[in-house]
Amino acid sequence: MKRWLSSLVALVALLMVAFQIYTAGYAPMTAIYQRSIHLTFILILLFLTVPVSDRWPAWLRWTVDGALIVASLAMGGYIYFNYNDIIDRFGWWQPSDIYMGIVAVILVLEASRRAIGWPMTIIAALFIVYAYAGPHMPGVLAHKGYNTERLVSQLYLTTEGIFGVPIGVAATFVFIFILFGSLLEATGAGKFFIDLAYALAGKSRGGPAKASVVASAFMGSLSGSAIANVVTTGAFTIPLMKKLGYRPEEAAGVEAAASTGGQIMPPIMGAGAFLIAEYTKTPYLTIVKLSIVPAILYFLTVYLFVDLIAAKRGMKGMPAAELPSARKVMLEGWQYLIPLFILVYYLFKGVSAMKVGFIGVLSIILASNLRPKPGPKTGRMVHVFLHLLAMGYLLYIGFQPSRGFALWQFYLVVGMTIASTLSPYSPLNVAEFARGLISGAKAAIPVSVATAAAGIVVGVVGLTGVGLKFSHLVVSASGGHLLLALILVALASLVLGMGLPVTASYIVLVVLAGPALQDLGVALIIAHLVVFWYSQDSNVTPPVALAAYAASGLAGTDAMRAGMQAWKFAKGLYLIPLLMVYAPGIMFTGAPVHIAIDLTRGLLGLWSFAAALEGYMFTLATPFERVLLLTAGVALFWPLLAANGAGFALLALAVLLNRPRAKR
Repeated sequence: MKRWLSSLVALVALLMVAFQIYTAGYAPMTAIYQRSIHLTFILILLFLTVPVSDRWPAWLRWTVDGALIVASLAMGGYIYFNYNDIIDRFGWWQPSDIYMGIVAVILVLEASRRAIGWPMTIIAALFIVYAYAGPHMPGVLAHKGYNTERLVSQLYLTTEGIFGVPIGVAATFVFIFILFGSLLEATGAGKFFIDLAYALAGKSRGGPAKASVVASAFMGSLSGSAIANVVTTGAFTIPLMKKLGYRPEEAAGVEAAASTGGQIMPPIMGAGAFLIAEYTKTPYLTIVKLSIVPAILYFLTVYLFVDLIAAKRGMKGMPAAELPSARKVMLEGWQYLIPLFILVYYLFKGVSAMKVGFIGVLSIILASNLRPKPGPKTGRMVHVFLHLLAMGYLLYIGFQPSRGFALWQFYLVVGMTIASTLSPYSPLNVAEFARGLISGAKAAIPVSVATAAAGIVVGVVGLTGVGLKFSHLVVSASGGHLLLALILVALASLVLGMGLPVTASYIVLVVLAGPALQDLGVALIIAHLVVFWYSQDSNVTPPVALAAYAASGLAGTDAMRAGMQAWKFAKGLYLIPLLMVYAPGIMFTGAPVHIAIDLTRGLLGLWSFAAALEGYMFTLATPFERVLLLTAGVALFWPLLAANGAGFALLALAVLLNRPRAKR
């Protein structure tokens, strides 16, 4: 039975991958068709892999799950085969339209329960209740109320609900880049990036912790998942951090904070950059450019905490004999950098993200074959030459921003890529490669289900207008003060993050609170970036700190202690959004002198906060020096030139007091 089920799951996953690659590389589909087929695949995979309940008898489980799989096929098929007729009778719905819409809503709620837990399911259900109960709601929350036909048509028969922008992003850009990251891992790139991080940072004090930060910057920017990043890099870094002298909860906290940074680090940024681009109608490349320096500042903050702890405890780096040679690592794994360069190059050239993802997926496979298996020299040379030729052709036909691949070109490059894995000189294990494809499809389940469930919330918000009312409440509660509004949004994000994954938390919060920030003068794109950064806090902030909890298991420590340490190390998640609002020069916008001032006060302010929290600069800081540092950090972040000058002066005083003691 298990073998049969595994084969069925593999078949569905591979069919889904084939569909996604085909639509990404050759024939993008109309939004509603792409989204409905994608969601159908996701639901079938979920119901095949996550049973309704482990406590139920097998026959009952399969009866329920089988019925849900059939219902998923019917739900997706109904849209695919009938949508033209649905459009023709828009507003004059048939009973079958509404019945199938009710099925779709139930399927999404059940999928949400299984994939991401009860909180998101309850929130989506409460919004549905809110759509009915409008006349009975108090104050500004009241509305006229909507019947089942109006609500279901909004959620199922349009692109304003379940099949809205969130699932649209998941069905296109996000999936192809999740597959990109999954294949990088399957081809051995994960080990390469970890070894490279150790080679670069392992010799400095606190080396393994710094290597964790560097490795997470590499891997997290590709995987887009903080928890996946923790599991991948933490298995190597956490034991070495403990061995060096970091407490278990500190090792877990460093790994969780660094891995969380991967979701804000370009070029991929999880689902965030794609969602922001769609919501704000901003080019994807612009989002990447605006995010680069803030993401680097975040990793520098985590790196600084690590360095201060190492200095405070007199830790040394790892012996050179225990570290990989940077030269050897590069010689053995240089080919893994090619897909990344290709990805970044095409993004900066303005090629669509879908097409870039498609080219990136194929280039991973071709690049991995540039180091063939041992064998006759002639065969190896021919193998490498053919793969260089194939990669060159892929790049040649890939840079056509105005049009897609011709059908024969699509089949040719895909055929060459598949054939490369079957070569006797290929270093790729076909079984491992297939598992990489399957794991990529499975990894997309939580993101796609979260966006579908969030689509219910977005649909109800659009139907009832509650978003504008919530925005009014935030503005009123803050008294029109932007800083207080930012604090309220951060608190709302923390509450939502206790039950929602990052993507769902961002979507819900930006729909409700984004307009409030804009009303207070924050630019649209900055408002979305601020909310997106705040949404990451569910990974590192107790009482719900998912990445920290995953790291605590690897470190063998209490989950809450790990969460508190992660919360401390990830202070940049709260501080850097303030810089985005009050010091936009960190995103290289404005005059050069303003950029220089904003970067300087941002870096010094982050150092002040880190040193104050850790109680160490050049040596242990006295209580008075810590107060000076904390005050200096606040003043440097304050958007007034006089306050910034006072912050510089206070920081200089703290240095003058602390530095001589360190020398003595």
